[in-house]
Amino acid sequence: MAHRFAYVFLLAAALGILLLGRADPLVFERARMTVTDVTAPVLDALSRPAITVSHVIGEMRELAVLRDENKVLRAQNERLLQWQTAARTLMAENEQLRDLLGFVPDVEAQSVTARVIGDSGGAFVRSLLVNSGKRDGVKKGQAAMVGHGLLGRVAEVGNRSARVLLIHDLNSRIPVVIESSRARAVLAGDNSTTPRLLYLPLTTTVKPGDRVVTSGYGGVFPPGLPVGLVNSVGEDGVRIAPYVDVSQLEFVRLMDFGLDGILDDADRDSGATQSRARRSR
Repeated sequence: MAHRFAYVFLLAAALGILLLGRADPLVFERARMTVTDVTAPVLDALSRPAITVSHVIGEMRELAVLRDENKVLRAQNERLLQWQTAARTLMAENEQLRDLLGFVPDVEAQSVTARVIGDSGGAFVRSLLVNSGKRDGVKKGQAAMVGHGLLGRVAEVGNRSARVLLIHDLNSRIPVVIESSRARAVLAGDNSTTPRLLYLPLTTTVKPGDRVVTSGYGGVFPPGLPVGLVNSVGEDGVRIAPYVDVSQLEFVRLMDFGLDGILDDADRDSGATQSRARRSR
């Protein structure tokens, strides 16, 4: 009974509102706007969560896309860093190899380019180990050059490796000449970065900056190989600053000038045997 009464009441109210809107549209419009103004804040509050949820979903999608793009960019960055490292290594090796090829000896000589694979603090305090040996044509006594400067000489030779005695070593003695005055001396290493000149004539005038080259005496090195510049002249003697910086070496050039100033014992025995054979004939 109550449901029927409510239905009839609502129907009558709807008809009344319809007739009122027909009779006076202005009053009806005002009433509608009043109801709209009352319900607008409620509708706005109800619509905000939906918009917020829509924004959150959109941002989550953007974050997923950015995460995928970040992974791709990281992989590309790693590959670029690997290529950059390889390029820098090749550039450094290329520069050193060009520096090695920059030296042109006055006499015809054969050479072997070897990579430095280690140094030693054993019997030879100042020495380097290179990855070329007898199988590559390396022999004891060959000059080790880097660019335009003398590094040392081959002191020991194996089948696959060789040891280079540096001019800084305490056991190194090299006949040299001061290029400007042609005064002869012996460059003696003392395990420091600046070897000194021995047996220099007292009447010789030496000044910093004078160029020192090999003299060719003893048959170990040919004359004219660049060694270094006079670094200082004082109570400690005449000190030489070598052209070669041994702290940054990767490649050396082992030069064979065909000299026999330093030979292995086996080479001497072989030469003596061949000489006796020729005499017996």
